Amino acid sequence: MARTYNVVTYGCQMNVHDSERISGLLEQAGYVRAAGGDDTPDIVVFNTCAVRENADNRLYGNLGRLRPVKDKHPEMQIAVGGCLAQKDRGDIVRKAPWVDVVFGTHNIGSLPVLLERARHNAAAEVEILESLDVFPSTLPTRRESTYAGWVSISVGCNNTCTFCIVPSLRGKEKDRRPGDILSEVRALVDEGVLEVTLLGQNVNSYGVEFGDRLAFGKLLRATGEIEGLERVRFTSPHPKDFTDDVIAAMAETPNVCHSLHMPLQSGSDTVLRAMRRSYRADRYLGIIEKVRTAMPDAAITTDIIVGFPGETDADFERTLDVVRESRFSSAFTFQYSKRPGTPAATMEGQLPKQVVQERYDRLIACVEEITWAENKKLVGETVEVLVAVGEGRKDERTGRMSGRARDGRLVHFDAGSLAGQLRPGDIVHTTVTYAAPHHLNADGEPLSHRRTRAGDAFEAGRSPRTPGVLLGLPTIGAPATPPASTSGCAAH
Repeated sequence: MARTYNVVTYGCQMNVHDSERISGLLEQAGYVRAAGGDDTPDIVVFNTCAVRENADNRLYGNLGRLRPVKDKHPEMQIAVGGCLAQKDRGDIVRKAPWVDVVFGTHNIGSLPVLLERARHNAAAEVEILESLDVFPSTLPTRRESTYAGWVSISVGCNNTCTFCIVPSLRGKEKDRRPGDILSEVRALVDEGVLEVTLLGQNVNSYGVEFGDRLAFGKLLRATGEIEGLERVRFTSPHPKDFTDDVIAAMAETPNVCHSLHMPLQSGSDTVLRAMRRSYRADRYLGIIEKVRTAMPDAAITTDIIVGFPGETDADFERTLDVVRESRFSSAFTFQYSKRPGTPAATMEGQLPKQVVQERYDRLIACVEEITWAENKKLVGETVEVLVAVGEGRKDERTGRMSGRARDGRLVHFDAGSLAGQLRPGDIVHTTVTYAAPHHLNADGEPLSHRRTRAGDAFEAGRSPRTPGVLLGLPTIGAPATPPASTSGCAAH
């Protein structure tokens, strides 16, 4: 029988997409995904995150729970990859000697070989590269969705934010050529995918390697020429690199969604300076104003850190002011987490936990007041919903289905007379009847239902698989005809 695997993912969309590549590599090597409820797969891979302080605890806690399982099933292999593996390296095997393989962010493609070597040598294999060996998109991918896909346009980051450990773990920015990106998008669309999210640590700086400051706006426009691609999103941009041509491309390219994730981090110029974020609040608010002028319906989301070293009451109040002025549709809020190896970890003015918690609670209350008010404006409006799977945790109990509107908002809707006919990947139009701070409800009869190829793929039990897409010279233009993609049977 084929050996089975399970991949456990922590962290951001980059890690989720990396896990798709890990799955693709393992399946190419002959492994099959473990069935649900299988507590003893032959291989367990932890794809880790190192951004938050509790990342170490989560990993080592899970490794500890696996130790008795490994003792009973010594043939089981445990692998640890991702950002925490890149940071801790050989310490992982020292702390958890029952781990078989440790690999980093730069050598995902080595995993099958490392597993085989560890099995043959009956010893742990630790391999961490200091720079990218192969661009991840050259690796095979087992996609997790029939209707939406991640596409990396770059990896790494050239910024030096004092709170962030990512650049030291992901390395300097490496850009893919536009033709390769568009080929991968077309391959996904050929398999029925309707929505693509372009991924990068800083998508706005895309093109830095080949000297085209306007490359990202051009890339967005080029996606508009791909027939069958209905929705394009991107994450994450950086305010310092956000240019007017990107706003124009968003407004003028029909399949680019009017949703924007724009990290704020702080509304205080003093704190932004200490964070080494090379923009100020006025610059940030100016971008928001331009986006809303070009796209009045745009839904803007953000990231905010509370309790950065040295943050005063006045600094925090300024953050609340910017939040109120920006009118975000959603915000990812974080209490500052000290990460060893970052400049902020040794800064003076580290704040007491109770101060950070009090500010955090006030921020949450402020954000939810605004998001609720913004969502209430949509009551009575018709929204286009891409039916999803796994978005609504209460759907089974409430009898609703869930999906995302074009602006990215989560919508729980009543299928009405279409119950039993709707599939994840299909498109419905429905009317919003109720708004909450984090979602919309549509409890009337859907106005329309469109069956899609993505829905057909879901019904047939298929998920897209894309082969590796080779690197080449950086050019914008008509991409070469992509190779025929293969279909196969099938979780930021």
